[in-house]
Amino acid sequence: MGNANFYTRINHFSQSQLDKSIQQFILIAPVLLFSMVAHEYAHGYAAMKQGDNTAYMLGRLTWNPIPHIDLFMTILLPLLTYFGSGGQLAFGGAKPVPVIPRNYRNYKRGDIIVSLAGVATNVVIAICCIPLIMLTGFIARLSPVLSDTGAIIQTMLLFGVWINLALAAFNLIPIPPLDGSHVFKYLLPPAWALNYQRLGSQGLIILIVLLTFGRPLINLWFAPVIFLDTMASRAVMPFIIPSPWTM
Repeated sequence: MGNANFYTRINHFSQSQLDKSIQQFILIAPVLLFSMVAHEYAHGYAAMKQGDNTAYMLGRLTWNPIPHIDLFMTILLPLLTYFGSGGQLAFGGAKPVPVIPRNYRNYKRGDIIVSLAGVATNVVIAICCIPLIMLTGFIARLSPVLSDTGAIIQTMLLFGVWINLALAAFNLIPIPPLDGSHVFKYLLPPAWALNYQRLGSQGLIILIVLLTFGRPLINLWFAPVIFLDTMASRAVMPFIIPSPWTM
């Protein structure tokens, strides 16, 4: 937690370290999956409110995670990033929700609202995790028999703060087709914006290059995530249940 190093590297684990990483990943996986599904659901819901029912008609406006799962982004990428980073990072994405922007009642406003809906949802989830951590600690102190369960829940919620802040920041990177590009393009002259959007076909390659060779820039971009996650951790510290999970 609190590490913005988004670069895959191979570490040599001892058996105990590997066991701990697997146990930790079991807690991270459902939080990451929920956060990614919420992100895509928000896109589809916002699109429907703006006049495009595509996601709803295709069965993607659902909290059922199965229609949102992509083999690489939802399963393989989180596994690779988590174990490749020595348990410091779990990152991935859900299958993008299909939208048809020309169906929006107001194209520009709809495009911006739909694009930022996922980011806003991740930020809201991160914020909601904080009082839930406090409430869990308060309940566990009233009923010590719930301490072990409460500690596991708190650990998942702590991951929830970090994961959702990281997802929000990542999706705001202004590289097509990430969400931030749908806002940034309106700041450009029309001719530039058209060429900028065409980068979407090479967007994944650009992101891989940036994540591989642009470490100082990426670390700077994620600096607010580290700061906010640190502030959140300090705020909830008095409510944390002492346990091997939370210490």
